[in-house]
Amino acid sequence: MSRPGRVEVLGVGVDPATVDGLHAEIRRLVRRRGGVVLNANAHCLNLCYRDPALRRFFGAADLVFCDGAGVKLAARMLGGRLPERITYADWLPRLADFAEEEGLSLFFLGARPGVAERAAKRLRATRPALKVVGVRHGYFDRDADGAENGVVVAEINAARPDVLLLGLGMPLQERWLMENRRRLDVGVALTGGAVFDYASGGLRRGPRLLTDNGLEWLARLLVEPRRLWRRYLLGNPLFLLRVLRQRLGGPR
Repeated sequence: MSRPGRVEVLGVGVDPATVDGLHAEIRRLVRRRGGVVLNANAHCLNLCYRDPALRRFFGAADLVFCDGAGVKLAARMLGGRLPERITYADWLPRLADFAEEEGLSLFFLGARPGVAERAAKRLRATRPALKVVGVRHGYFDRDADGAENGVVVAEINAARPDVLLLGLGMPLQERWLMENRRRLDVGVALTGGAVFDYASGGLRRGPRLLTDNGLEWLARLLVEPRRLWRRYLLGNPLFLLRVLRQRLGGPR
Protein backbone atom coordinates (compact mmCIF):
# COMPACT_ATOMS: atom_id res chain seq x y z
CA MET A 1 0.00 0.00 0.00
CA SER A 2 1.54 3.32 -1.09
CA ARG A 3 1.14 6.31 1.22
CA PRO A 4 2.63 9.81 1.01
CA GLY A 5 5.83 10.02 3.03
CA ARG A 6 5.93 6.31 3.82
CA VAL A 7 9.55 5.17 4.29
CA GLU A 8 10.50 1.65 3.27
CA VAL A 9 12.79 0.05 5.84
CA LEU A 10 13.92 -3.52 5.08
CA GLY A 11 10.90 -4.04 2.86
CA VAL A 12 8.32 -2.62 5.30
CA GLY A 13 6.67 0.75 4.72
CA VAL A 14 6.56 2.88 7.88
CA ASP A 15 4.18 5.84 7.92
CA PRO A 16 5.18 9.35 9.07
CA ALA A 17 2.55 9.31 11.80
CA THR A 18 2.06 11.72 14.68
CA VAL A 19 -0.16 10.94 17.66
CA ASP A 20 -2.85 13.31 16.38
CA GLY A 21 -2.66 11.76 12.93
CA LEU A 22 -2.84 8.29 14.46
CA HIS A 23 -5.98 9.24 16.36
CA ALA A 24 -7.56 10.63 13.20
CA GLU A 25 -6.79 7.39 11.35
CA ILE A 26 -8.26 5.30 14.17
CA ARG A 27 -11.42 7.42 14.05
CA ARG A 28 -11.67 6.82 10.28
CA LEU A 29 -11.05 3.08 10.55
CA VAL A 30 -13.58 2.62 13.35
CA ARG A 31 -16.26 4.05 11.09
CA ARG A 32 -15.19 1.74 8.26
CA ARG A 33 -14.56 -1.29 10.55
CA GLY A 34 -12.00 -4.01 9.97
CA GLY A 35 -8.89 -1.82 10.10
CA VAL A 36 -5.38 -2.84 11.15
CA VAL A 37 -2.75 -0.54 12.70
CA LEU A 38 0.67 -2.04 13.49
CA ASN A 39 3.68 -0.79 15.44
CA ALA A 40 7.19 -1.24 14.05
CA ASN A 41 10.48 -1.35 15.91
CA ALA A 42 13.90 -2.80 15.05
CA HIS A 43 13.01 -6.24 16.44
CA CYS A 44 9.82 -6.32 14.37
CA LEU A 45 11.64 -5.35 11.17
CA ASN A 46 14.29 -7.99 11.79
CA LEU A 47 11.46 -10.54 12.01
CA CYS A 48 9.90 -9.23 8.80
CA TYR A 49 13.27 -9.38 7.03
CA ARG A 50 13.32 -13.17 7.48
CA ASP A 51 9.59 -13.82 7.03
CA PRO A 52 7.96 -12.86 3.69
CA ALA A 53 4.42 -13.60 4.94
CA LEU A 54 4.87 -11.31 7.93
CA ARG A 55 6.36 -8.65 5.65
CA ARG A 56 3.35 -8.85 3.35
CA PHE A 57 1.02 -8.51 6.33
CA PHE A 58 2.73 -5.28 7.34
CA GLY A 59 2.55 -4.09 3.75
CA ALA A 60 -1.23 -4.61 3.72
CA ALA A 61 -1.87 -2.80 7.04
CA ASP A 62 -3.84 0.45 7.02
CA LEU A 63 -1.07 2.18 8.97
CA VAL A 64 2.35 1.22 10.37
CA PHE A 65 3.81 3.64 12.91
CA CYS A 66 7.31 4.06 14.29
CA ASP A 67 7.69 2.50 17.74
CA GLY A 68 11.44 2.71 18.18
CA ALA A 69 14.39 5.07 17.91
CA GLY A 70 16.16 2.55 15.68
CA VAL A 71 13.40 2.77 13.05
CA LYS A 72 13.50 6.56 13.17
CA LEU A 73 17.29 6.48 12.70
CA ALA A 74 16.98 3.97 9.86
CA ALA A 75 14.50 6.21 8.04
CA ARG A 76 16.96 9.09 8.30
CA MET A 77 19.78 6.89 7.00
CA LEU A 78 17.59 6.01 4.01
CA GLY A 79 16.76 9.64 3.20
CA GLY A 80 13.30 9.71 4.76
CA ARG A 81 11.83 11.29 7.87
CA LEU A 82 9.53 10.00 10.58
CA PRO A 83 8.27 12.86 12.75
CA GLU A 84 8.09 11.02 16.06
CA ARG A 85 8.51 7.76 17.90
CA ILE A 86 5.23 6.58 19.39
CA THR A 87 5.67 4.09 22.23
CA TYR A 88 2.70 2.53 23.99
CA ALA A 89 4.14 3.33 27.42
CA ASP A 90 3.67 7.01 26.55
CA TRP A 91 0.78 6.74 24.11
CA LEU A 92 -1.72 4.46 25.87
CA PRO A 93 -2.90 7.12 28.38
CA ARG A 94 -3.44 9.51 25.47
CA LEU A 95 -5.23 6.80 23.51
CA ALA A 96 -7.48 6.20 26.53
CA ASP A 97 -8.22 9.94 26.73
CA PHE A 98 -9.05 9.97 23.03
CA ALA A 99 -11.29 6.90 23.35
CA GLU A 100 -13.15 8.43 26.28
CA GLU A 101 -13.69 11.72 24.44
CA GLU A 102 -14.86 9.96 21.27
CA GLY A 103 -16.97 7.36 23.10
CA LEU A 104 -14.97 4.49 21.59
CA SER A 105 -15.13 1.05 23.19
CA LEU A 106 -11.98 -0.98 23.89
CA PHE A 107 -11.20 -4.69 24.23
CA PHE A 108 -7.88 -5.75 25.78
CA LEU A 109 -6.38 -9.10 24.76
CA GLY A 110 -3.01 -10.26 26.01
CA ALA A 111 -0.46 -10.60 28.81
CA ARG A 112 -0.58 -12.96 31.79
CA PRO A 113 -3.84 -13.61 33.67
CA GLY A 114 -4.88 -10.53 35.65
CA VAL A 115 -2.48 -8.08 33.98
CA ALA A 116 -4.86 -6.64 31.37
CA GLU A 117 -7.56 -6.37 34.07
CA ARG A 118 -5.22 -4.29 36.24
CA ALA A 119 -4.34 -2.13 33.25
CA ALA A 120 -8.03 -1.48 32.55
CA LYS A 121 -8.70 -0.69 36.21
CA ARG A 122 -5.86 1.84 36.38
CA LEU A 123 -6.97 3.56 33.17
CA ARG A 124 -10.60 3.78 34.32
CA ALA A 125 -9.62 5.15 37.72
CA THR A 126 -9.10 8.60 36.18
CA ARG A 127 -11.41 8.13 33.18
CA PRO A 128 -14.82 7.07 34.53
CA ALA A 129 -16.46 7.25 31.08
CA LEU A 130 -13.86 5.00 29.42
CA LYS A 131 -15.61 1.98 27.88
CA VAL A 132 -13.55 -1.21 28.26
CA VAL A 133 -16.05 -3.78 27.01
CA GLY A 134 -13.84 -6.85 27.37
CA VAL A 135 -10.59 -8.10 28.85
CA ARG A 136 -8.93 -11.45 28.14
CA HIS A 137 -5.45 -12.74 29.01
CA GLY A 138 -3.20 -14.06 26.26
CA TYR A 139 -2.60 -17.55 27.63
CA PHE A 140 -4.89 -19.60 25.43
CA ASP A 141 -4.53 -22.11 22.60
CA ARG A 142 -4.04 -19.84 19.58
CA ASP A 143 -4.59 -22.57 16.99
CA ALA A 144 -6.92 -20.83 14.55
CA ASP A 145 -9.13 -23.93 14.27
CA GLY A 146 -9.03 -24.78 17.96
CA ALA A 147 -12.00 -24.59 20.30
CA GLU A 148 -10.34 -22.22 22.76
CA ASN A 149 -9.37 -19.78 20.04
CA GLY A 150 -12.94 -19.89 18.76
CA VAL A 151 -14.22 -18.96 22.21
CA VAL A 152 -11.88 -15.94 22.33
CA VAL A 153 -12.97 -14.76 18.87
CA ALA A 154 -16.64 -15.19 19.83
CA GLU A 155 -16.09 -13.21 23.04
CA ILE A 156 -14.55 -10.33 21.08
CA ASN A 157 -17.30 -10.38 18.46
CA ALA A 158 -20.02 -10.40 21.12
CA ALA A 159 -18.55 -7.15 22.50
CA ARG A 160 -18.09 -5.60 19.00
CA PRO A 161 -15.34 -3.24 20.23
CA ASP A 162 -14.34 -0.17 18.30
CA VAL A 163 -10.69 -0.85 19.22
CA LEU A 164 -9.12 -4.26 19.85
CA LEU A 165 -5.74 -3.81 21.55
CA LEU A 166 -3.48 -6.87 21.32
CA GLY A 167 -0.65 -7.42 23.77
CA LEU A 168 0.56 -10.90 22.83
CA GLY A 169 4.13 -9.90 21.97
CA MET A 170 5.91 -10.03 18.62
CA PRO A 171 5.41 -11.96 16.40
CA LEU A 172 2.58 -13.88 18.16
CA GLN A 173 0.16 -10.95 18.02
CA GLU A 174 0.79 -10.36 14.32
CA ARG A 175 0.44 -14.05 13.47
CA TRP A 176 -2.77 -14.32 15.49
CA LEU A 177 -4.17 -11.28 13.69
CA MET A 178 -3.10 -12.65 10.30
CA GLU A 179 -5.06 -15.85 10.97
CA ASN A 180 -8.14 -14.32 12.61
CA ARG A 181 -8.68 -10.79 11.31
CA ARG A 182 -11.34 -11.82 8.75
CA ARG A 183 -13.35 -13.42 11.56
CA LEU A 184 -13.23 -10.41 13.88
CA ASP A 185 -16.03 -7.87 14.23
CA VAL A 186 -13.95 -4.90 15.40
CA GLY A 187 -13.47 -1.33 14.25
CA VAL A 188 -9.67 -1.45 14.27
CA ALA A 189 -7.09 -3.86 15.67
CA LEU A 190 -3.89 -2.46 17.19
CA THR A 191 -0.76 -4.40 18.14
CA GLY A 192 0.89 -3.29 21.37
CA GLY A 193 3.47 -5.81 22.59
CA ALA A 194 4.06 -5.31 26.33
CA VAL A 195 1.43 -2.54 26.56
CA PHE A 196 -0.53 -4.14 29.41
CA ASP A 197 2.56 -4.91 31.47
CA TYR A 198 3.42 -1.21 31.45
CA ALA A 199 -0.16 0.04 31.90
CA SER A 200 -0.77 -2.29 34.86
CA GLY A 201 2.32 -1.01 36.64
CA GLY A 202 3.86 -4.47 36.62
CA LEU A 203 6.81 -3.57 34.37
CA ARG A 204 9.15 -0.70 35.10
CA ARG A 205 10.06 1.36 32.09
CA GLY A 206 13.57 2.42 33.10
CA PRO A 207 15.27 5.78 33.70
CA ARG A 208 13.76 8.74 31.82
CA LEU A 209 17.28 9.81 30.92
CA LEU A 210 17.40 6.77 28.66
CA THR A 211 13.79 6.51 27.49
CA ASP A 212 13.63 10.19 26.51
CA ASN A 213 16.87 10.10 24.52
CA GLY A 214 16.44 7.23 22.08
CA LEU A 215 17.78 4.55 24.43
CA GLU A 216 14.51 2.81 25.29
CA TRP A 217 16.12 -0.48 24.25
CA LEU A 218 18.87 -0.03 26.84
CA ALA A 219 16.31 0.80 29.53
CA ARG A 220 14.36 -2.37 28.71
CA LEU A 221 17.57 -4.39 28.67
CA LEU A 222 18.45 -3.13 32.15
CA VAL A 223 15.00 -4.13 33.42
CA GLU A 224 14.82 -7.56 31.68
CA PRO A 225 18.39 -8.57 30.75
CA ARG A 226 17.90 -12.35 30.66
CA ARG A 227 14.91 -12.17 28.34
CA LEU A 228 16.01 -9.37 26.04
CA TRP A 229 19.81 -9.55 25.69
CA ARG A 230 19.68 -11.44 22.40
CA ARG A 231 17.05 -9.11 20.90
CA TYR A 232 19.07 -5.98 21.61
CA LEU A 233 22.75 -6.90 21.84
CA LEU A 234 22.59 -9.06 18.72
CA GLY A 235 19.46 -7.79 16.98
CA ASN A 236 20.20 -4.05 17.03
CA PRO A 237 23.62 -4.24 15.32
CA LEU A 238 22.18 -6.70 12.79
CA PHE A 239 19.30 -4.32 12.08
CA LEU A 240 21.64 -1.38 11.46
CA LEU A 241 23.87 -3.54 9.25
CA ARG A 242 20.86 -4.53 7.14
CA VAL A 243 19.73 -0.91 6.86
CA LEU A 244 23.22 0.14 5.81
CA ARG A 245 23.23 -2.56 3.16
CA GLN A 246 19.85 -1.29 1.92
CA ARG A 247 21.23 2.26 1.79
CA LEU A 248 24.20 1.07 -0.29
CA GLY A 249 21.89 -0.73 -2.66
CA GLY A 250 22.71 -4.27 -1.59
CA PRO A 251 20.37 -7.28 -1.74
CA ARG A 252 17.23 -7.06 0.34
